[in-house]
Amino acid sequence: MKIETYSFGLMTVDGKVYNRDLIIFPERVRTNWWRREGHCLAIEDLKEVIDYKPEVLIVGTGAYGAVDIPEYTKKVLKDKQIELIEKNTSQASQIFNEYIEKGKKVVGAFHLTC
Repeated sequence: MKIETYSFGLMTVDGKVYNRDLIIFPERVRTNWWRREGHCLAIEDLKEVIDYKPEVLIVGTGAYGAVDIPEYTKKVLKDKQIELIEKNTSQASQIFNEYIEKGKKVVGAFHLTC
């Protein structure tokens, strides 16, 4: 999976355009990803990611960084030995592609708007 483009509200992954938040696994895309509290990333929002057991989770926090990741969520990821990288979605999408090219077991969770 490669992110081809990102602009506010839109992301193109392997030729397919998405206009809702999504989680990208190396072999598939989980569309219409919703968080329990909108702009707050609870650990419950990441169950599918944790079950996948990636080396790295890259979170795109939105064009303006509106998504907050509470300390508890960060602690659980660390305890599960999942490295967390959080950046605005534009930066996060570039980092995601770099990690994919390096062959890392990486998952990206992306908020596409604010």
